[in-house]
Amino acid sequence: MSYPHLFAPLDLGHLTLPNRILMGSMHTGLEDKAADYDKLAAYFAERARGGVGLMVTGGIAPSIRGWLKPFGGRLSQPWHVARHRRLTHAVHAEGGRICMQILHAGRYGYHPLSVAPSKIKSPITPFTPRALSSRGVERTVNDFVHCARLAREAGYDGVEVMGSEGYLINQFIAARTNHRNDAWGGDAARRMRFPVEIVRRTREAVGRDFIIIYRLSMLDLVEGGQDWNEIVTLAKAIEAAGASIINTGIGWHEARVPTIVTSVPRAGFAWVTRKLKGEVAIPLITTNRINTPEVAEQILADGEADMVSMARPLLADPQWAKKAASGRGDRINTCIACNQACLDHVFQNRRASCLVNPLACHETELAIKPAVVRKRIAVVGAGPAGLACASVLAERGHGVSLFDRAEAIGGQFNYAKRIPGKEEFHETLRYFGHRLADAGVDVRLGQAVDAQALQAAGYDEVVVATGITPRKIAFEGSDDARVLSYLDVLAHDRQVGARVAIIGAGGIGFDVAEFLTEHAPSPSTDVNRWTREWGVDMQLEQRGGLQAPQPEAPARQVWLLQRSEGRPGARLNKTSGWVHRATLKAKQVTMLGSVTYRRFDDQGLHISVGDQEQVLPVDNVVICAGQEPNRELADTLASLGVTTHIIGGADVAAELDAKRAIAQATRLAASL
Repeated sequence: MSYPHLFAPLDLGHLTLPNRILMGSMHTGLEDKAADYDKLAAYFAERARGGVGLMVTGGIAPSIRGWLKPFGGRLSQPWHVARHRRLTHAVHAEGGRICMQILHAGRYGYHPLSVAPSKIKSPITPFTPRALSSRGVERTVNDFVHCARLAREAGYDGVEVMGSEGYLINQFIAARTNHRNDAWGGDAARRMRFPVEIVRRTREAVGRDFIIIYRLSMLDLVEGGQDWNEIVTLAKAIEAAGASIINTGIGWHEARVPTIVTSVPRAGFAWVTRKLKGEVAIPLITTNRINTPEVAEQILADGEADMVSMARPLLADPQWAKKAASGRGDRINTCIACNQACLDHVFQNRRASCLVNPLACHETELAIKPAVVRKRIAVVGAGPAGLACASVLAERGHGVSLFDRAEAIGGQFNYAKRIPGKEEFHETLRYFGHRLADAGVDVRLGQAVDAQALQAAGYDEVVVATGITPRKIAFEGSDDARVLSYLDVLAHDRQVGARVAIIGAGGIGFDVAEFLTEHAPSPSTDVNRWTREWGVDMQLEQRGGLQAPQPEAPARQVWLLQRSEGRPGARLNKTSGWVHRATLKAKQVTMLGSVTYRRFDDQGLHISVGDQEQVLPVDNVVICAGQEPNRELADTLASLGVTTHIIGGADVAAELDAKRAIAQATRLAASL
């Protein structure tokens, strides 16, 4: 077996898990309505078929006060049990095991009924919580216990008690959020009483043959967080109280250190779990940015943990475990940690899915079924949309030819993979390369194909995925050879001077700014460099694991400009945009809005911001001012009467939205 440690059984006493892979908890949005539980059941059943050792649901509140949002997922009444049984029956029918996460949001609750140990508002929610009374704390402990009893009745194999990420239990443990001076607060021993009582009483209620995972915050990454001695003491107390497994929690949601975005190094926090090894005897799970079998195997082989947790990687590929176990790890659709269709959707109250796998969380609505009538179909353009469309069409039985004038597949992904912290796009292109070959797609690279040739070849239908052309902007001097497009920089390696102005502060502008200011290789490939840049104390000598950040000097001086008013980068994705803004701030990038571009000459770029004119003494200007759909081929095909479909950037070019492009392509291919 290629990964002997990863696929070694794990004995928990009353049962043995078949491997060391935990599908970690992740909210999908399907947990919140009873009507969606058949969809949620199908989602988990698909991952159970994929061979994962154990799964954990998204967070389920033990009470109304514990809701993440109004009418969120809850298990607190007997009539809630039936919907959960649909889920557990589906998983067990596939031979899987599943635990339910009990999550009390505390002050993170996005509703006016929220409660917390003390009346201290969270910086990421608009509501100030009510401080729990002593009797209220007792009731809350009992809510957890009652929820666990109902989970057992619903057929779950266990529960995970959510004690990290800044939710209620974390709020009790940390002095920053617990200002009490009673039996539940004051010194560290009283602050930790809350989780210990929850685990102890839960074990008494559910018996020994039921898994209790405790999600322990091992690295708070906030001021006033726990110190390492307190964490070790709590871990030992949780073990003594009856937990089966301790899972690693990293960072509060309000922390200003990224923990799961793609720029975080792979297995970037496994060292934290390793530090706890030997302090407790029960198995330890490590987590965050583990996305390939090689990374997972190395963690286990090095003794850093007993099990690895992956949430988004199982969203990206439900067959992850089976592919790895059967020696087909190169066929895994690797999670790129972009957050665009999973966490960003959840924060927008939308159903989660996956940029690289739009079938995720849509298993009952979007399926790849054999075609009723098999056709010959040409797909023109081997970017994200074309790759997804050609793959699905061929897997359904159509005869597919994929054309691209470039010598390699990937389109805009070939530029994205060069951005520091976005190296994971290499994995997506590796995956699609194998997928095209396995499906039997006739791939014709280095070929510019015209409408007449496609018509003459007699294809039944043509899918146009020809992408975009960069938008040009005109100002005096914009035709100077020193004024470049982002493709000149990323695709053609044009020389760029030491001082650069970037016109356009959307996603591409931010990417180019990071490319020009970061030294290669990027810190995302080196845990030690990355933790220094972000101020993470790997010795854990400081409370919360924080120390002063030590960003590396920028490779260039950069100005990032936008014509529109407001803060540059304000429209970036919610869960990753702040990381990009903070990264450029650390690289001393000057970001300006409300800019008018006057001219470019030997002095530099002449601009005005409001009524103030200034000259930026730059060597080059890089244009990242948007894109236009490239529809020339589609228009000609339509004029010839050829049945044509337009997808991806050729359809809508805004911000090169790979999530929309791949989803659109997949849905089209599933319907033809």
